[in-house]
Amino acid sequence: MKKRLPYIKKVRDVAGFHVWYINGYWIRKHLDREFTNFGQHHSFKFIPENEFWIDKGSRKNEIKYFVETMLLMNRLMKQGYTRAEASKIADIAEMAEREKTKGVYKLKAEGNKIRILKRIRKKFLEKYSGQVRVWLVRGDLVRSLFYPDFTQGGHDKVYDFIPSGEVWIDDDVYKKEWVYVIIHELYERYLMTKGLTYDDAHTKASKMEYDCRHHPKKIKKKLNMWIKKNRI
Repeated sequence: MKKRLPYIKKVRDVAGFHVWYINGYWIRKHLDREFTNFGQHHSFKFIPENEFWIDKGSRKNEIKYFVETMLLMNRLMKQGYTRAEASKIADIAEMAEREKTKGVYKLKAEGNKIRILKRIRKKFLEKYSGQVRVWLVRGDLVRSLFYPDFTQGGHDKVYDFIPSGEVWIDDDVYKKEWVYVIIHELYERYLMTKGLTYDDAHTKASKMEYDCRHHPKKIKKKLNMWIKKNRI
């Protein structure tokens, strides 16, 4: 029987789990806006316990890292670790594996920040209010060089590896979603400059993003006016 959305294609079976490519855009619009590039039941209850979901937009060279991370988290949680503890351990293990890649190892060994930024930055997208620059970036390199949980986007007020005044958009994001991620990151960054904590700013920005996804014409117009007025 053919699976319906968000299922796209079965990748393989591993250690008793079915690994599926899924439509991340559909999930973020209809199920959970916080879904990133992969997930399992421990993080998202709508995912069956025996399945691993990977966003179809993900680079193929990262699939192995996502699967191994989910497998390790499952083993650790069965041993009694909390999800937060298991995630932290899995991140460390994932970074160790990513650093073995020849290109990543070479970039880290050289330590040339300018060269690293040139490799990471893929395309300049836009500048807001003459001060905030938005770049499309190689998300796989960001995860391999700096932070394995980087996904969708980020900005300088959260990540110290992002240059001042910049917002980064992961190139794994579907092009039709760029605007929603940009909206989220700009609003979140603005709120943090006004003194809000990351958690509070993220919650408000997620709500803004959710509204934009469901009322794109109405909300985008208002937000553009809001950006100009507040000079994000």
